[in-house]
Amino acid sequence: MGVGINQTFVTEFIILGFPSLKKLYPFLFLLFLFIYVFTVTGNIIIFITVLTNYKLQIPMFYLLNHLSAMEIWYTSVIVPKMLSTFVANSRAISFKNCMTQLYLFSSLGASECYLLTAMAYDRYLAICNPLHYSSKMTNTTSHQLASVAWIGGFISPILPVALICKLVFCGPNQVNYFYCDAQPLLKLSCSSTRFTEAAISMLATGLIFSSFLLTVLSYIFIISTILRISSAIGRKKAFSTCASHLTVVMIYYGTITAMYMQPMSKFSLDINKALSLLYTVVTPMLNPIIYSLRNKEMKESVKKLFKRISRGKDTE
Repeated sequence: MGVGINQTFVTEFIILGFPSLKKLYPFLFLLFLFIYVFTVTGNIIIFITVLTNYKLQIPMFYLLNHLSAMEIWYTSVIVPKMLSTFVANSRAISFKNCMTQLYLFSSLGASECYLLTAMAYDRYLAICNPLHYSSKMTNTTSHQLASVAWIGGFISPILPVALICKLVFCGPNQVNYFYCDAQPLLKLSCSSTRFTEAAISMLATGLIFSSFLLTVLSYIFIISTILRISSAIGRKKAFSTCASHLTVVMIYYGTITAMYMQPMSKFSLDINKALSLLYTVVTPMLNPIIYSLRNKEMKESVKKLFKRISRGKDTE
């Protein structure tokens, strides 16, 4: 190993994965392969359903399509490398690829925070200001919100990743994790990580807190408006339009808040791994299920899509 352009002796890292569960690797490989295929397939089905059904060509489902795209890329940045640790003899990842994985994962996570906030704003307008919804939430507005989510997400982690790249890695290169995340990398650095850790925690807290606060404020107004609806049927109908999004928000923010809004040194890697699995693997799998089962329009559209596909096969 020689000193590289990043002032580091380490030119590659070894992704250890789950060393304490080696006996379960064949089972874990099949389990996470199934979850990955299900996640990608489920989100693709939602994406195609929205694109091919003119009734779903509205801002709410347009933003949902972007969420599905994010989930596909989000899980694809992590899971394939994790699967390779279960079956491959070589678990090495170059320094450059490790930093790239860290950046992409962080960017897509930040983008999802922004997009969930945009989706909450859409539901706020639809329920709290229905008479002006069509004029305020136009196609142009939804395009702009989605663009801001993607661009803002990919700008947010530039500084944290740059700070990690500048750290000195001169000795151990085994990452006791299933992907290149900030906490396990900081533990391997030979230089002081106090400033880097503080900066990452502050930036992560600011991003998560601000997006979560805006989402919570939206739902305070939404719930307040729903409770003022006189009929039970009206309340149920209004709540059903945002129930799926609210469920996803609770699952997503619950895990990332526990993980990133406290100093990284406070957590053991085992706890961190469990939390990471929840929002990198489990949550992307749950999203298609949640939106398909809890949203009546989406459920009916997915059924129609499968019927068209089955009819197409029958005519061949």
